Amino acid sequence: MKVASIQVEIKDTESKEQRIERVEAMLDGLAGTDLILLPEIWATGYFSFDRYHAEAEPLDGPYVERFAKKAKALQTHLFAGSFVEKDGDSYYNTSLFFNPEGDLIGTYRKIHLFRYGSAEGQLLTPGKEISVVKTAFGNVGLATCYDLRFPELFRKQVDMGAEILLITSGWPHQRLAHWNLFNQARALENQCYLISSNCVGTTKNVVMGGHSQIVDPWGVTIASAGEQETILKAEIDLQQISHIREVFPQLKHRVLPT
Repeated sequence: MKVASIQVEIKDTESKEQRIERVEAMLDGLAGTDLILLPEIWATGYFSFDRYHAEAEPLDGPYVERFAKKAKALQTHLFAGSFVEKDGDSYYNTSLFFNPEGDLIGTYRKIHLFRYGSAEGQLLTPGKEISVVKTAFGNVGLATCYDLRFPELFRKQVDMGAEILLITSGWPHQRLAHWNLFNQARALENQCYLISSNCVGTTKNVVMGGHSQIVDPWGVTIASAGEQETILKAEIDLQQISHIREVFPQLKHRVLPT
């Protein structure tokens, strides 16, 4: 299975439309890829809190429609990262997952909003529902950035059948060591493939971390990006999930304390 993670550079001088057009051109070069990922609130810029409400859209708005058409045109599963969703008087950090027919088959409203040096927790409403999406290639769990620090979320996804974990992110360089650790740990402890997409660049005086990753169910990073805008590509063997879970059945050995 061919997968790709687009590591987008966030530039404060760039408008939402300019960034979308630039990323669409990158997507157009990925025909034949089975699964493509994008980062967290990449079109607006995660740390551009002053733009959140002005650039928010509903789920039936032009932003979602645009990437539905792109997934259909490329005939790919597209995890289009997240955007600021407006629903009534509430705003959410919502990620989008499309199938090759352009159908929106999964959404996830970020549950763990970041509050350390971030206005996300004041501007947005936390989600309440865990998202695991059935696809032709397996069950996919959706998560966003700060969620990586909360292993119980991913264990619940595994209990719901998750085999692949997709992470959209705007993780800063300041805590890059944590990012690397969590990418591997969440894959290893849940015996899942984990694919992440992070941002790069300096935005609102915050240096973004990059290092988007593709990690196998043994917790081995089989591909990792650096700190420049790039497209990270790899081929993964989905049969490895069931094989590893069979030969080393740690998930079956869990004992919940009473």
